[in-house]
Amino acid sequence: MEIKNKKQVLIDLAKLTDGEKIEMKKLGILSDENNISESIFPAVHNERPPIEKHVTHAPHIINEAYNYQKPSSFSRALRLDLGDYKVLLVSGTASVNEEGQPEHIGDFKAQLWRTYRNITNLLEAEGMSWHDVVRTTNYLRDIERDYGEFNKIRTTFYEWLELDPLPAATGIQARLCWETLLVEIEVYAICKAK
Repeated sequence: MEIKNKKQVLIDLAKLTDGEKIEMKKLGILSDENNISESIFPAVHNERPPIEKHVTHAPHIINEAYNYQKPSSFSRALRLDLGDYKVLLVSGTASVNEEGQPEHIGDFKAQLWRTYRNITNLLEAEGMSWHDVVRTTNYLRDIERDYGEFNKIRTTFYEWLELDPLPAATGIQARLCWETLLVEIEVYAICKAK
């Protein structure tokens, strides 16, 4: 299979399944001859401009996912500018330090506090705080074992911050991307633009 463009390809194109080939052809990625298309997708919408998106960084506290030893294709947080408002979408964030290493292996409570610290710094990077958070999705590796402690810490943290009303939330048991991670939280925040 011939690659005609210079974009990074991490998948083994020689080992595509028949199903992958079918779906990649329907996406316009593969030609009928199983070659990668020259221009897969348009870079920008022709009929309308895309929403303004800005990557949010807090490198003093948490590294970028694409700087992992095995890069991961997502932004830590993305700010959307919507007229008089800005929306911050914080990706699933865990107890990871500025070098991309897990912190507090085996200590659920310490991992949760580090996660809150990472999210707090991402919010602050956009001039926001937990008072701007409207929703959280909370992923726990073992929800039966850890939810009680999770809820005690979350409730205490929110009370210290005097959050009222509380953000909407969902708790989910999930296998996280690294075996060492016990909790991961994603956050949605919105505030008026200055």
